Amino acid sequence: MDITIRASFLPYDDPGASLAFYRDVLGFEARGDVGRDGMRRLTVGPVGQAGMSVVLHPVADDPELLLATPDLDSVFERLQARAEVIQEPIEQPYGMRDCAFLDPAGTMIRVQELR
Repeated sequence: MDITIRASFLPYDDPGASLAFYRDVLGFEARGDVGRDGMRRLTVGPVGQAGMSVVLHPVADDPELLLATPDLDSVFERLQARAEVIQEPIEQPYGMRDCAFLDPAGTMIRVQELR
């Protein structure tokens, strides 16, 4: 299987402090800010590595892992017999085709098709 990590989701208690740490201490670039107040999702990542991101989210949000593959159908075929399917491959309204599974602890793993 050809799978890469596209994004990792990490919880925060304070969005401003988390953004400052990843941007100012680690040197990541800020890529996105969705939502408002305590429900913001902030996307940061290493400069020059647009295909890899960290999404900072409120502690109340469920954890998630985003993977990417050029052959979503093959990955789905292999995983569907070994993991609990949450969503079969579909075209999302935001322009991404993906599917989703749960790991043994109940964490959602979403696999996106690289285009």
